[in-house]
Amino acid sequence: MGALSARDLLLIWERGERRCPAERALALLAAACPELPDDALAALSLGRREARLFGLYRETFGTGLDLATPCPRCGATLEIALEIDDLGLGDGVDAEPVEIEEGGLLLRLRPLTGGDLAAAAACADAAEARLLLAGRAVLAASRGGTLIAPSALSDPEIGVVSRALAGLDPQAEILLDLDCPGCGHHWQSLLDAADCLWHEIDAAARRLLREVHLLARSYSWREADILAMSAARRRSYLEILAG
Repeated sequence: MGALSARDLLLIWERGERRCPAERALALLAAACPELPDDALAALSLGRREARLFGLYRETFGTGLDLATPCPRCGATLEIALEIDDLGLGDGVDAEPVEIEEGGLLLRLRPLTGGDLAAAAACADAAEARLLLAGRAVLAASRGGTLIAPSALSDPEIGVVSRALAGLDPQAEILLDLDCPGCGHHWQSLLDAADCLWHEIDAAARRLLREVHLLARSYSWREADILAMSAARRRSYLEILAG
């Protein structure tokens, strides 16, 4: 995995701009793992996906994460500075099945994947998506020794599935503990690698488009030639134009 070039950034931005977040995450994962075919990308566990995407972020934009999120109580914006290396991320877990038992419920589960989230994105509401994800994660289920279909799981039993999945693939959902300095409210916020990476790609792509526009208009250079320049050289030409 290497840093994205200027050309790569624009291509990824163009392909991902109009996609839903789940589909965009798979497109970003393809950039992070160019050696993997589409079906292998979709089958990566969410923990592995987070590790790969944060790896691409590190290579392209550095280790610092500058985030901003509103307080759910008072609406004040909380600014957060994090280091990717401080998150303690490993490579994630393989999407291999495991068995768990709780209160007479026996489940054979596999971790959720990016392909599962892309399928859930088409659901009408959160309740339907929750059922779909549980159905995809549960490979077999029995209650009191009697086999049941995953669709027959009750709400409390789906809660068992959710807790088991969180333990099975802890990197699938990275939660930040936040405190509002204004009102003192405490809450948890999801840190999503695809969101962080897309935010930087979107800003970088729009900046590149402005640079290409100014340099092409001023020097009649082709877009491909401008993108092939180093960032330092483009910046130097822009400083000359500004002077």
